[in-house]
Amino acid sequence: MQIDINSRLIVLIGTPLGQSFGARMQNAAYQAAGFNMLYCYCEADGTHLKEIIDGIRYMPTFLGGAVTKPNKVEVMQYLDDYDPLCKKMGSSNTIVKTEAGKLVGYNTDGYGALRDILEHGCVIKDKVMFSFGAGGTARSVCLELAEAGAKKIYISSRSEMCETLSGEINGFYPGVCVPVRAADEAGIKAALDEADILLNLSGLGMRGKEEYTCVDKKFLKPEHICFDATYNPVTTRFLKEATEVGCKTINGLGMTLYQGLRQIQLWTGGKAVPLDVMRQTVMDIVAGK
Repeated sequence: MQIDINSRLIVLIGTPLGQSFGARMQNAAYQAAGFNMLYCYCEADGTHLKEIIDGIRYMPTFLGGAVTKPNKVEVMQYLDDYDPLCKKMGSSNTIVKTEAGKLVGYNTDGYGALRDILEHGCVIKDKVMFSFGAGGTARSVCLELAEAGAKKIYISSRSEMCETLSGEINGFYPGVCVPVRAADEAGIKAALDEADILLNLSGLGMRGKEEYTCVDKKFLKPEHICFDATYNPVTTRFLKEATEVGCKTINGLGMTLYQGLRQIQLWTGGKAVPLDVMRQTVMDIVAGK
């Protein structure tokens, strides 16, 4: 990619980022589409998040940014406006800088997950979901699922976050979400016996945490559909054990592909994006090329 005075930057803010496919996937799309843009990384744990966001705001080189763990919720307070769905979620993974210099928050995680789940032939409406995790990713995905007509969504975490997130989503979709503490084994079992689709939105199993899983294998049933937002490694311990039980599994590659597609559309004002190039790039990465 030839960088010149007119090149515009997108920065991914979060930590850890060593497992991210984002830069290679996005930059391949920019190059194929002829966008004079570059996607880069900034590892940050939130300590100086305001200053980093101000850098995007005041440096003309930046078109916007992408946000990942652990900053998706905290970043909201530093933005000027939000897409209506992003405002409901209380979580942003995409920042768009307007021509007037305002920073507008969007969230494409839920869009990416929902589109991928549907494209795998799954039905959301009137189904029971179980979310392992109650952080920023869970906020966006669970709200999208509620919007799409999920009958019930169990949300589990080790702390009170599951109660907090359930209460927030129930404020928009009364009675849809039910919190379950991770330590409540009986409650977890009862919820999983009822659930149709299990979602690992906790980050457990990602690179550096490969030995962990979000649920004991003994709770899995062949009729479960198991989705993992993690895409590196492609097959987490959760998905491996789900396959052994006979479950249908979906990894996070499609989610990251479709959420990235939507991000580029937002940053470029709706320009056509070469999805085939993005998909091939992701496949190459998975194949170790």
